[in-house]
Amino acid sequence: MQKAIFFDRDGVLNKEIGDYVCKIEDFEILPDAVDCIKMVKSLGFLAIVITNQGGIGKKLYSTKELDSFHQKLQDACIKNGTSIDDFYYCPHHPISSKCLCRKPDSLMLEKAMAKYNIDKNKSLMMGDTTRDIEAAQKAGIKGLLIQPNSNKFRLLEEEIVKINQ
Repeated sequence: MQKAIFFDRDGVLNKEIGDYVCKIEDFEILPDAVDCIKMVKSLGFLAIVITNQGGIGKKLYSTKELDSFHQKLQDACIKNGTSIDDFYYCPHHPISSKCLCRKPDSLMLEKAMAKYNIDKNKSLMMGDTTRDIEAAQKAGIKGLLIQPNSNKFRLLEEEIVKINQ
């Protein structure tokens, strides 16, 4: 079985701007995001992004634009000798449709755990909202709540030490 760190996107890997990130120029990667991914990967964890993207459902941006945001993040990782293993996103918005994939539900996490044969006891979800932590709990993994746009490297490092004990 594999171990994984699941990352929420907005507020954890890129700057939370208080509204939808609809344009590539508004997609600002947080200063320690790539370092966190690099550390996770160097310690044998998968790095997987789990993100609600209700702006697609509201037609504020397209899946093609979303792909460009994720490619920008992936390119920054690759430039620094690392990579994100996968991206899972929910395109639905609760005002227009109901779904099981949107956090706080756990379907995105469960799909990733099944695809990669992930050990729940050796994995965690890092997020900046309670819905991220609720999704983790529903999926049977630990949730790590951080402040949006905060420096998270040391906190993540401490949690990984606990997992590896």
